[in-house]
Amino acid sequence: MPKSLDEAALVDGEGYFYIFTHVIFPLSKSAVIVVALFQFLSVSNDFLGPLVYINKESKFTLALGLQQFIGYYTAQWELLMAAATMVLVPPIMLFMSGQKYFIKGIAVSGLKDSDISKGGTQ
Repeated sequence: MPKSLDEAALVDGEGYFYIFTHVIFPLSKSAVIVVALFQFLSVSNDFLGPLVYINKESKFTLALGLQQFIGYYTAQWELLMAAATMVLVPPIMLFMSGQKYFIKGIAVSGLKDSDISKGGTQ
């Protein structure tokens, strides 16, 4: 983000809070949403962390709950696949609702096709 935007707002007499809320945050909103989406997906798919910290089966996460369908000698594959399908629905819906921010983040970044093919910017 160019520093000239901050400086222009300061010259206009705006305060730092106004600059952050009306200049910087609207331009970085798509990046913040993409980071939040990636964080949600990584936390919801985490298996080892909740396995170590959670003791009660009633508080298991979805990833740990899917593991409960597999026993020592047998597995309930039909129930496991049905549950896995249901677990995949929220991340897919979240991605579909946040897809425009992925595209906007690429468009706002200022990279042209020729810059990407050259391996970056100057």
